[in-house]
Amino acid sequence: MRIVVKVGTSTLAYATGRLNIRHTEQLVKVLSDLKNEGHEVILVSSGAIGMGVGKLSLPTRPKDTTTKQACAAVGQCELMYTYDRLFNAYNHTVAQILLTGVDVEHTERRVNFQNTLSRLLELGALPIINENDTVATDEITSIGDNDTLAAIVACCAKADMLVLLSDIDGLYTANPHTHTDAKLIPLVEEITPEVMALADGAGSALGTGGMATKLRAARMVTSSGADMVIANGAHPELLYDIAAGRSAGTRFAARKED
Repeated sequence: MRIVVKVGTSTLAYATGRLNIRHTEQLVKVLSDLKNEGHEVILVSSGAIGMGVGKLSLPTRPKDTTTKQACAAVGQCELMYTYDRLFNAYNHTVAQILLTGVDVEHTERRVNFQNTLSRLLELGALPIINENDTVATDEITSIGDNDTLAAIVACCAKADMLVLLSDIDGLYTANPHTHTDAKLIPLVEEITPEVMALADGAGSALGTGGMATKLRAARMVTSSGADMVIANGAHPELLYDIAAGRSAGTRFAARKED
């Protein structure tokens, strides 16, 4: 299968912005193993700004655009250095692609991106994609969040599946942080207004995505004919079950053509 995996800042980094070594190393190990099994893997990785916060020893995530851009510039170096080093230990080559909203909205640029992505996969590389946060700052140039970016990448790559690794096990009947009786929904066959209403919207302190962005991503991806799964990034080994079609997290079924 061709699988796009999106990993959130809350999985890669502690609240301090420093790298969560255990989670990151386990993620790389599982993704490398999936590639060894014959799957094509594309990684959409958050974390540049969060890791920049840690690298620059800032007390909290900045609110002003200029400092966010500076954190992204520093953090992206740290992020790719870490991925390159870890994947290299399993004999896998990584490639970096940074995108803006213009790159996916503009037809010629989008085709160029698709061609590059396709060739990288043919060459056996593992593309690692992030938004170019050092230049994407407004509603024209910015994609906004990496759940949306991952959905766009999955559609551009004609992926079989998108997996969003987050700090939650999946979609619940209510917010599990505030409702102890909330139950995990293992399968969503149709994204109805009632399903959309289950979203709470807010992400973690370091991240930007919430359930609302994940459900919008699911709507985009399932409409293109691919499945999408939300699973807990603290347990990257769930990717084995997901790739094998076993139940893990919440699976959104691809919309079947009439």
